Amino acid sequence: MDIHHHIAQRLRELRSARGYSLDALAERSGVSRSNISLIERGESSPTAAVLDKLAIGLGVALASFFDDSADGGEGNESAAAPSPHISAADQPRWQDPASGYVRRRLSPPAPSPLQLVEVVFPPGQRVALDSAVPGADIHQQVWLLEGHMELTVGDTLWPLAAGDCLAMQLNQPIVFHNPGTVPARYLVALATIAPFAGFTPRSPAPARAVAPTATTPTARRQP
Repeated sequence: MDIHHHIAQRLRELRSARGYSLDALAERSGVSRSNISLIERGESSPTAAVLDKLAIGLGVALASFFDDSADGGEGNESAAAPSPHISAADQPRWQDPASGYVRRRLSPPAPSPLQLVEVVFPPGQRVALDSAVPGADIHQQVWLLEGHMELTVGDTLWPLAAGDCLAMQLNQPIVFHNPGTVPARYLVALATIAPFAGFTPRSPAPARAVAPTATTPTARRQP
Protein backbone atom coordinates (compact mmCIF):
# COMPACT_ATOMS: atom_id res chain seq x y z
CA MET A 1 0.00 0.00 0.00
CA ASP A 2 1.20 3.53 -0.81
CA ILE A 3 2.49 5.23 2.35
CA HIS A 4 0.08 8.18 2.00
CA HIS A 5 -2.91 5.84 1.73
CA HIS A 6 -1.52 3.88 4.68
CA ILE A 7 -1.42 7.08 6.79
CA ALA A 8 -4.96 7.89 5.63
CA GLN A 9 -6.18 4.44 6.70
CA ARG A 10 -4.45 4.61 10.08
CA LEU A 11 -5.89 8.06 10.78
CA ARG A 12 -9.41 6.80 10.02
CA GLU A 13 -8.84 3.73 12.21
CA LEU A 14 -7.49 5.70 15.16
CA ARG A 15 -10.22 8.32 14.97
CA SER A 16 -12.94 5.67 14.68
CA ALA A 17 -11.50 3.66 17.59
CA ARG A 18 -11.84 6.72 19.83
CA GLY A 19 -15.28 7.64 18.56
CA TYR A 20 -14.17 11.10 17.44
CA SER A 21 -15.98 12.96 14.70
CA LEU A 22 -13.98 15.09 12.28
CA ASP A 23 -15.07 18.16 14.22
CA ALA A 24 -14.05 16.64 17.55
CA LEU A 25 -10.58 15.71 16.31
CA ALA A 26 -10.18 19.15 14.73
CA GLU A 27 -10.95 20.75 18.08
CA ARG A 28 -8.61 18.45 19.99
CA SER A 29 -5.69 18.71 17.55
CA GLY A 30 -5.87 22.21 16.16
CA VAL A 31 -5.88 20.79 12.61
CA SER A 32 -8.80 21.99 10.49
CA ARG A 33 -11.69 19.66 9.73
CA SER A 34 -11.16 20.09 5.99
CA ASN A 35 -7.47 19.22 6.28
CA ILE A 36 -8.22 16.08 8.32
CA SER A 37 -10.81 15.03 5.74
CA LEU A 38 -8.31 15.50 2.88
CA ILE A 39 -5.68 13.45 4.74
CA GLU A 40 -8.17 10.65 5.44
CA ARG A 41 -9.08 10.50 1.74
CA GLY A 42 -5.43 10.33 0.76
CA GLU A 43 -5.70 13.65 -1.06
CA SER A 44 -3.26 15.58 1.14
CA SER A 45 0.29 14.77 2.22
CA PRO A 46 0.57 15.92 5.84
CA THR A 47 3.80 17.29 7.28
CA ALA A 48 5.44 15.87 10.39
CA ALA A 49 4.15 18.87 12.37
CA VAL A 50 0.55 18.19 11.29
CA LEU A 51 0.84 14.46 12.05
CA ASP A 52 2.26 15.36 15.47
CA LYS A 53 -0.76 17.56 16.23
CA LEU A 54 -3.13 14.80 15.13
CA ALA A 55 -1.24 12.26 17.23
CA ILE A 56 -1.56 14.43 20.33
CA GLY A 57 -5.27 14.98 19.61
CA LEU A 58 -5.73 11.22 19.36
CA GLY A 59 -3.54 10.44 22.38
CA VAL A 60 -1.07 8.29 20.44
CA ALA A 61 2.57 8.47 19.39
CA LEU A 62 3.34 9.94 15.97
CA ALA A 63 4.79 6.54 15.03
CA SER A 64 1.25 5.10 15.24
CA PHE A 65 0.48 6.51 11.79
CA PHE A 66 3.17 4.28 10.31
CA ASP A 67 2.19 1.11 12.20
CA ASP A 68 0.25 -1.68 10.57
CA SER A 69 -3.51 -1.78 10.90
CA ALA A 70 -4.75 -2.09 14.47
CA ASP A 71 -7.15 -4.77 13.22
CA GLY A 72 -4.29 -6.98 12.06
CA GLY A 73 -6.75 -9.09 10.13
CA GLU A 74 -8.93 -9.56 13.19
CA GLY A 75 -12.18 -11.26 12.31
CA ASN A 76 -10.59 -12.96 9.33
CA GLU A 77 -9.65 -16.46 10.44
CA SER A 78 -7.68 -17.06 7.26
CA ALA A 79 -5.49 -14.00 7.78
CA ALA A 80 -1.86 -14.89 8.41
CA ALA A 81 -0.24 -13.75 11.64
CA PRO A 82 1.98 -10.65 11.23
CA SER A 83 5.49 -11.69 10.27
CA PRO A 84 8.46 -11.21 12.64
CA HIS A 85 10.63 -10.54 9.56
CA ILE A 86 10.67 -7.76 7.01
CA SER A 87 13.11 -7.38 4.12
CA ALA A 88 14.88 -4.10 3.46
CA ALA A 89 12.94 -3.68 0.21
CA ASP A 90 9.60 -3.87 2.07
CA GLN A 91 10.43 -1.40 4.85
CA PRO A 92 8.04 1.54 4.35
CA ARG A 93 9.55 4.99 3.73
CA TRP A 94 7.93 8.38 4.23
CA GLN A 95 9.26 11.84 3.39
CA ASP A 96 8.18 14.95 5.27
CA PRO A 97 6.89 17.42 2.65
CA ALA A 98 8.10 20.41 4.69
CA SER A 99 11.65 19.49 5.73
CA GLY A 100 12.41 16.66 3.32
CA TYR A 101 13.55 14.28 6.05
CA VAL A 102 13.04 10.61 5.20
CA ARG A 103 11.70 8.13 7.74
CA ARG A 104 12.13 4.37 7.17
CA ARG A 105 10.42 1.93 9.52
CA LEU A 106 12.83 -0.94 10.14
CA SER A 107 10.66 -3.04 12.44
CA PRO A 108 8.63 -5.98 11.08
CA PRO A 109 4.81 -6.10 11.31
CA ALA A 110 4.72 -8.48 14.31
CA PRO A 111 3.53 -6.68 17.47
CA SER A 112 6.33 -5.49 19.74
CA PRO A 113 6.81 -2.84 22.47
CA LEU A 114 10.00 -1.84 20.61
CA GLN A 115 10.14 -0.04 17.27
CA LEU A 116 13.21 0.84 15.19
CA VAL A 117 13.25 3.68 12.68
CA GLU A 118 15.99 5.08 10.44
CA VAL A 119 15.93 8.80 9.60
CA VAL A 120 17.92 10.74 7.01
CA PHE A 121 17.73 14.43 7.90
CA PRO A 122 18.69 17.10 5.29
CA PRO A 123 21.27 19.78 6.14
CA GLY A 124 19.98 23.05 7.54
CA GLN A 125 16.48 21.72 8.22
CA ARG A 126 14.53 21.92 11.48
CA VAL A 127 11.43 20.03 12.68
CA ALA A 128 9.65 20.98 15.91
CA LEU A 129 7.30 18.47 17.57
CA ASP A 130 5.17 18.85 20.69
CA SER A 131 5.71 15.12 21.40
CA ALA A 132 3.49 15.13 24.48
CA VAL A 133 1.62 11.80 24.38
CA PRO A 134 -1.14 11.73 27.04
CA GLY A 135 -1.51 8.52 28.98
CA ALA A 136 1.57 6.74 27.65
CA ASP A 137 5.04 6.08 28.99
CA ILE A 138 6.96 6.12 25.71
CA HIS A 139 10.73 6.34 25.68
CA GLN A 140 12.92 7.14 22.70
CA GLN A 141 16.64 6.93 22.02
CA VAL A 142 18.40 8.57 19.07
CA TRP A 143 21.73 7.10 17.94
CA LEU A 144 23.47 9.33 15.41
CA LEU A 145 25.21 7.30 12.70
CA GLU A 146 26.40 10.04 10.34
CA GLY A 147 26.64 13.82 10.37
CA HIS A 148 25.64 16.21 13.15
CA MET A 149 22.31 16.95 14.84
CA GLU A 150 21.06 19.32 17.52
CA LEU A 151 18.14 18.06 19.61
CA THR A 152 16.36 20.45 21.95
CA VAL A 153 14.45 18.34 24.48
CA GLY A 154 12.26 20.58 26.61
CA ASP A 155 14.60 23.46 27.40
CA THR A 156 17.88 21.58 26.98
CA LEU A 157 19.95 21.64 23.80
CA TRP A 158 21.96 18.48 23.04
CA PRO A 159 24.52 18.64 20.21
CA LEU A 160 25.13 15.17 18.75
CA ALA A 161 28.10 13.94 16.71
CA ALA A 162 28.39 10.59 14.93
CA GLY A 163 28.27 7.77 17.48
CA ASP A 164 26.47 9.82 20.15
CA CYS A 165 23.21 8.52 21.63
CA LEU A 166 20.50 10.50 23.43
CA ALA A 167 17.61 9.12 25.52
CA MET A 168 14.38 11.01 26.12
CA GLN A 169 10.74 10.56 27.02
CA LEU A 170 7.94 11.68 24.70
CA ASN A 171 6.29 13.99 27.20
CA GLN A 172 7.77 17.36 26.16
CA PRO A 173 8.55 19.40 23.04
CA ILE A 174 11.46 18.16 20.92
CA VAL A 175 13.19 20.11 18.14
CA PHE A 176 15.34 18.28 15.58
CA HIS A 177 17.88 20.44 13.73
CA ASN A 178 20.71 19.57 11.36
CA PRO A 179 23.22 22.44 11.63
CA GLY A 180 25.67 20.83 9.19
CA THR A 181 26.16 20.98 5.44
CA VAL A 182 25.59 17.26 4.79
CA PRO A 183 22.63 14.97 5.59
CA ALA A 184 22.55 13.36 9.03
CA ARG A 185 21.48 9.75 9.48
CA TYR A 186 20.30 8.31 12.78
CA LEU A 187 18.52 5.36 14.33
CA VAL A 188 15.47 5.90 16.53
CA ALA A 189 14.40 3.24 19.05
CA LEU A 190 10.94 3.66 20.61
CA ALA A 191 9.71 1.59 23.53
CA THR A 192 6.31 1.71 25.21
CA ILE A 193 6.77 1.01 28.91
CA ALA A 194 3.24 1.43 30.27
CA PRO A 195 -0.21 0.91 28.70
CA PHE A 196 -2.49 3.85 27.95
CA ALA A 197 -5.30 2.49 30.13
CA GLY A 198 -5.33 3.47 33.78
CA PHE A 199 -2.89 6.32 33.29
CA THR A 200 -2.28 8.48 36.33
CA PRO A 201 -0.77 11.92 35.64
CA ARG A 202 2.67 12.43 37.12
CA SER A 203 3.69 15.26 39.35
CA PRO A 204 5.52 18.04 37.51
CA ALA A 205 9.09 17.03 36.71
CA PRO A 206 11.94 18.99 38.30
CA ALA A 207 13.77 21.54 36.21
CA ARG A 208 16.25 19.99 33.79
CA ALA A 209 19.89 20.92 33.80
CA VAL A 210 21.39 22.45 30.67
CA ALA A 211 23.76 20.14 28.83
CA PRO A 212 27.40 21.17 29.34
CA THR A 213 28.94 23.37 26.64
CA ALA A 214 25.54 23.86 24.96
CA THR A 215 23.47 26.99 24.59
CA THR A 216 19.81 26.81 25.54
CA PRO A 217 17.46 28.26 22.90
CA THR A 218 13.71 28.19 23.39
CA ALA A 219 12.31 25.11 21.67
CA ARG A 220 10.43 26.33 18.61
CA ARG A 221 7.16 24.78 17.51
CA GLN A 222 5.90 24.86 13.96
CA PRO A 223 2.44 26.41 13.48
